[in-house]
Amino acid sequence: MRIEDLKQRHVDTGDGISEVLDELARHTLDPPSSSLRDRMAQGIGFVTFAFDIDGVSMEIAKYARCLTEISPGAPIHCIAGNFGEKADAILDPEWQRCRLEGADGWDKWDDGKWFARLFFEDLPPGSQQSSELSAEMWQQALVLAERLVNYIEDNHLGLLIIVNTNSNPGNVAYALAIVLATEVTGCAVINNNHDFYWEGGKAGCKRNPGEEPGPRDHFFRNHDNEEFFSFLQRIFPWNGRNWVQANINPVQSRRLIDRFHFHPDSVFTIGTAIDASFFDEPTPARKVENRRQMAHVLGGTPVIEPASVGRFQQTLGTWMADQAPLVCAAHRDLQLDITADGALYLLQPTRIVPRKRIWRDWELIAALLQYEPFRFVFDQRPEMTLTLHVSGPVPIEHRDAMDRLLDAYRSTLNSVPLDVGRRLFQAFSVGCQTHPSLTTKLDIVDIYHLADLVVFPSMQEGRGLPIPEAAAAGIPLVCSEYEPRAVFEEVVGMGRPSEQVILYEEFPDGAFPEDLLASLTSALLDPESQSERKAHNRKAVLARYSLDSLTDTFRQIVDRLDRASESQ
Repeated sequence: MRIEDLKQRHVDTGDGISEVLDELARHTLDPPSSSLRDRMAQGIGFVTFAFDIDGVSMEIAKYARCLTEISPGAPIHCIAGNFGEKADAILDPEWQRCRLEGADGWDKWDDGKWFARLFFEDLPPGSQQSSELSAEMWQQALVLAERLVNYIEDNHLGLLIIVNTNSNPGNVAYALAIVLATEVTGCAVINNNHDFYWEGGKAGCKRNPGEEPGPRDHFFRNHDNEEFFSFLQRIFPWNGRNWVQANINPVQSRRLIDRFHFHPDSVFTIGTAIDASFFDEPTPARKVENRRQMAHVLGGTPVIEPASVGRFQQTLGTWMADQAPLVCAAHRDLQLDITADGALYLLQPTRIVPRKRIWRDWELIAALLQYEPFRFVFDQRPEMTLTLHVSGPVPIEHRDAMDRLLDAYRSTLNSVPLDVGRRLFQAFSVGCQTHPSLTTKLDIVDIYHLADLVVFPSMQEGRGLPIPEAAAAGIPLVCSEYEPRAVFEEVVGMGRPSEQVILYEEFPDGAFPEDLLASLTSALLDPESQSERKAHNRKAVLARYSLDSLTDTFRQIVDRLDRASESQ
């Protein structure tokens, strides 16, 4: 089957799309003329919604380095709907880039028009609206598929690594296009799934009495439209003969096998790797220099003059459109020197999205300031400041999470005397590690080494990368025991030998117990008390999260794909 054949098809219903998918699942692929490793040597492509300074892009960079260990010298191609201004901090300069217009996701997919119509508006079965949307998805998919086919063939790509596009429906047309293009070309595919639409989501009719709505329930808005939902399930993810599934946790893998009937041989669980630079102990001078560099990013030289949080919240819409580094304070005319003695620094190394529950960080800080041993020292040392730094951006569709964070900050300011509140700061760097004023590039390791404490109160994670990263960097960590619980337990190493278990403080769902506040007070005010835990955590991470181990997993996957292509 060729792309020209698909272009001749008249498809204007969900059932029509399903018929095409049935044909693709049955059609005979031409046998490859060479081994997969030989084809990989010609080119390896990474396909996702967008590249920027985010966790998915960082993982892709690790995967690329693993695959070039397997296929030295193979050209790397990055294919996406958008490349953010900060993508240069993640992607190697020699990696080629292909921007596919119309391939970005969620609110950036044609300004969110189609995402809203698919998942926030009713699509009655058999209705004109349902047919019109199916026809639109088909036409958009054909355009994207043709561009993908041309790029794959022109650049002789032998392997594609698809990341999140066919697990989380941020752009249904793009996901369908990837299926069409890979089946037409016969290209081998590693489908890497960080999170699925059904994680934290279900149809209302499947919800138990009293069960709270989930953050991804919107994907099931039109669950009763069987022709629409059946083709959605087919491509998220696609069970192609040249595809293997590489999930980031075993819960996802088990569900694909047990519920969606994927063959166990085509389903892998893939870990992560922590870069060796995380384990380097920064000197005190280096830590001060990192903070000085970050001060430049945040608008200081190095003393920062923050914006009033009240004024910032009033103009938040303007900032959201063009996010730039910023520090907020209780009011104007305050200053912050994060290089000074007594400058406490808490790091939330994530984007600002609801499931991260970042507003809970300020609730923790408020509890610390009411805890007498901590408050006594804070009062006795008027030069002491406390900054909460959030390193990631705010997706446009999650402004509500930003509002809630700022409301929590203002609530904390209102709960303490003025002379305490004026020493509490909220910083946003939105991943700006390549600021023009920097004399050296700040990377993610440097960001961690700014911190006295890493805070991570997330409600749900596909993996939870900040946990091993903080442990490797030797930074004390307070984190929630998020869902799926089995994923959290795997990340921290529960059930493993004690020397492989990451030690952490638990971020509770409710009130903050006194023993937690005592432990965090010790970590912040007496860093030397953490030396034994720091050494333990570094050894635990080193034993489980090496680049060699991740490369070995990719070797197994490549071997599986190679055997599958030989048997066709």
